[in-house]
Amino acid sequence: MIESHAPAPSGSRPSWGGPGAPAGPGAPTGPGGPARLPVRPGTGRFLVLAGVFVCAACGLVYELELVALASYLIGDSVTQASVVLSVMVFAMGLGSLAAKRLRRLAAAGFGAVEAVLALVGGSSAMALYAVFAWTGGWGGLWADGPRVILVAFSLIIGVLIGAEVPLLMELIQRVRRQDPGGAVADLFAADYVGALVGGLAFPFVLLPFLGQLTGALLTGTVNAVVGAALVLGLFRRDLTRRARRLLLTGNAVVLALLATATVLADDFERAARHAVYGGDVRVAVQTDVQEVVLTGDTDGRPLDLFLDGRLRVRDSDERRYHEALVHPAMSGPHARVLILGGGDGLAAREVLRHPDVRRVDVVEIDPDLARLARHDPGLSALNEHVYGDARIHVVTADAFRRLRSTSTATYDVVISDLPDPGITASTKLYSQEFYGLLRRVLAPDGRLVVHAGPVSARPRAFWTVDATLRAAGLRTAPYQVGARDTGFAPGPDRTAANPHAPRDWGFLLAARTPPTLRLDPAAPRPHTLTPRSLTRNAHSAYRTRIPGLPPSTLVHPRY
Repeated sequence: MIESHAPAPSGSRPSWGGPGAPAGPGAPTGPGGPARLPVRPGTGRFLVLAGVFVCAACGLVYELELVALASYLIGDSVTQASVVLSVMVFAMGLGSLAAKRLRRLAAAGFGAVEAVLALVGGSSAMALYAVFAWTGGWGGLWADGPRVILVAFSLIIGVLIGAEVPLLMELIQRVRRQDPGGAVADLFAADYVGALVGGLAFPFVLLPFLGQLTGALLTGTVNAVVGAALVLGLFRRDLTRRARRLLLTGNAVVLALLATATVLADDFERAARHAVYGGDVRVAVQTDVQEVVLTGDTDGRPLDLFLDGRLRVRDSDERRYHEALVHPAMSGPHARVLILGGGDGLAAREVLRHPDVRRVDVVEIDPDLARLARHDPGLSALNEHVYGDARIHVVTADAFRRLRSTSTATYDVVISDLPDPGITASTKLYSQEFYGLLRRVLAPDGRLVVHAGPVSARPRAFWTVDATLRAAGLRTAPYQVGARDTGFAPGPDRTAANPHAPRDWGFLLAARTPPTLRLDPAAPRPHTLTPRSLTRNAHSAYRTRIPGLPPSTLVHPRY
């Protein structure tokens, strides 16, 4: 709570020179006296609250930026959000305590805090991305470099945001003295409304139109300009000439650094992308859903497809994955097939090898991925131009919502080609409720196949999927396929930067009655899968079984 001070006697008001220093023209007023404003007190109070509004919006953008980028780079959005928010709130408390020492120099202290916050917050996304790109593949401490930087930035930004409130409270009281309760109410009202605007601006304006790096840099620029304008404009007479020069110079340096970083952001992003994906990045687009990167497929180099930094398709090994995913499920009736995910068209390619398929519905949440799979020469050649087949129907929708509106017993086969449950965004698609919807849309003799992540690296997650399918009323048959190459991981691992990425894929075939693992004798024989290898792989998967695991639900995810 802000203390109340009586005005000091004329001629004894302290200045920056120390207690009891004489006041004179251009000398600052002390912490207890009213600020000498160039405007009316009512206007000055409004300007301070407007500054609170803008600074709160910028602060929340910094928080959301760290959460979003950390979730993309590190994975598990729930954990990253918890780390950022908990560390930041704790640091805000530290900043509030530390700011008590600056209250007698509130105007200068606030100006310095805003300059530093603008630089640190504005550059946080670029620094985090740089650490991930250039140190993510190293061993030792730097293997966790992005996490270390995430905590460091959360701590620093939190301390600086926490320091704002006591300083702003002192400034608003010096503009016009009022009861502490009313001052707190006004201050926090402006703060919370600003946070609302910043929270809405980040996903709907900054992220889609500017991207993560430029959006953070622009936010830092706004933060620096508003902080400097408030202090150097409204409280200019409270500062010594030296303090004004220091703040002006400091803010000019901050703005110059942010402007330079903004100009170089595109070049930086390309260099960082090459550090992550290699030097042969051919396509890199940020869709409304995810970042899509294609590498290779020129001069004989194999094609790799990355979605949000995760290697989803590797030309040299994708056939083993997609044949194992599709063909065991197609051994029964398969006239009507539903593919969940699979916008790259590779699962649909394997489905159409069965000549008696009449219709294939591909439910893909990202229309730009399906568009790329249709038109990109390398990816369309890999999926054998499957989107030119009249039997393929692409539906842009969230899989959960789509299933809720699908009629009962619509499909003979459902193929769940989704990122594994190690990614938080996919957890609901591995829940008992979701599998209940899948059971409803399956024909009585229909079959469902689920990619359930690597068996050897994450057996508990794999067998939790099995328990969840059984809880939804389905019987299961587990199997796995080993990767011949380094393996691509639809889960949270990145093979290109992680030598310990999973080297196998686990699948679960499910039906109302116990399913039998076999291949359709009437269909063309797969290139990489045989009945003997399928049986052997089923035995390998079963040996890792963990009994007694509870199912995963929407309100109690187990992954």
